Amino acid sequence: MKTIAILGARGRLSRMVARAFLAQNWRVIAITRNGALPEGLSQAEGRAADAMDQAALIAACRGADVIFNGLNPIYTEWADRVPVFTANVIAAARASGALHLLPGNVYNYGRSIPEIADETTPMPGETAKGKIRNAMEQSFKDAAKDGVKTSILRAGDFYGGDGRGSWFDLSITARLDKGVFTWPGAMDIDHAWAYLPDLAQAFVKLAEKGCDETGFESYTFAGHSLSGTQMKRHIEKALGGKSLKRAGIPWLLLRTGGLVVPMWREISEMSYLWFTPHRLSGDKLAAAIGPIAETAPEKAVAEALAELDHQVSQHSKAA
Repeated sequence: MKTIAILGARGRLSRMVARAFLAQNWRVIAITRNGALPEGLSQAEGRAADAMDQAALIAACRGADVIFNGLNPIYTEWADRVPVFTANVIAAARASGALHLLPGNVYNYGRSIPEIADETTPMPGETAKGKIRNAMEQSFKDAAKDGVKTSILRAGDFYGGDGRGSWFDLSITARLDKGVFTWPGAMDIDHAWAYLPDLAQAFVKLAEKGCDETGFESYTFAGHSLSGTQMKRHIEKALGGKSLKRAGIPWLLLRTGGLVVPMWREISEMSYLWFTPHRLSGDKLAAAIGPIAETAPEKAVAEALAELDHQVSQHSKAA
C-alpha cells in the first residue's frame, strides 16, 4: 500500500484529492495545523504540522511516497508565505524521497494568456501573483536537479465538491435565491473551469504514473471551458428551467477600494481573466495517463449546485 501525505488537508481540493486516493486504497496522511481529521476523512491518519515550520513538516511527511501540496494562503499572504512554504515542501519531499504533486493555476500565463494554453505556452506572469507562482515553480524545477521530483497539474477555476471559497460559490451562484446569476466579465468568451471530483482523479493517475527521469513535469487539465452564457444556461436547467437575471461585478469600485482594502486590490488584479478568452489543452495529460472519466458540464454544474444546498432537478443530476 502506497502512502500520500496531503498538505492543507482542510482545503476543498485537498479533501477531494484525499478521498480519491482513499478510494483507490492508498494510505492517506491528512496534515493540518492541529492534526484533526477533516470531515469525510475518517479513514485517513491525521498529523499536525504548521507548514511554516520546516522541521514539523518534514516529520509529518515521514513515510510518504507522494506529497500533495494543497497549501494555499489567502492572496494577501502570498508574498510572505509562499516562498517559505516552497522551501519547506522541498525539504520534506527530499527527506522522504516523495514525489511532489502541485496544483497549478493560470496566473503564470499573465495577461497574454492565449485562447488555448498548454505546457508550451510562455509564462510572463506580469501580475504580482503570476510572478510569485512562476518563482515557486522555478524553485521546484531547480530542486528536481537535486532529486526532488515534482509533477504540476495546471487547472482553471475550481467548482464542485463540498467546500466554499471559489468564484462559483462566492459570486456566480451567491444570489440564486433572489433569482440573480452573477458573472464577473464578458458573457460569450471561454473561461477555464476545473470540476474538482474530475481533477482529483487526475491527480491519482499522475501519482500512479510517477515522474520521468527529468524529475520535473508539467501538465494542463482541460476540464470544462464554459462561457457565462453556457454557465447560466446550465444553472437555469439545473434549477428546473428557472429564468435568472444577470448581474456583473463592480470592478471599478473594487479597484478604487483596493487602495485601502488589500484583498480587493488582489482580486482586481485578476479581473483580466474574465475578459480574456482562454481554455486549457489536455492532450499531454491524456497521452501520459490515458483517458480521464470526465463529468459532463451539465451534470457537474447540477452536482456543484446541490453541494451548495440549492434545490436542483433530479433530471439534471442524472444527465
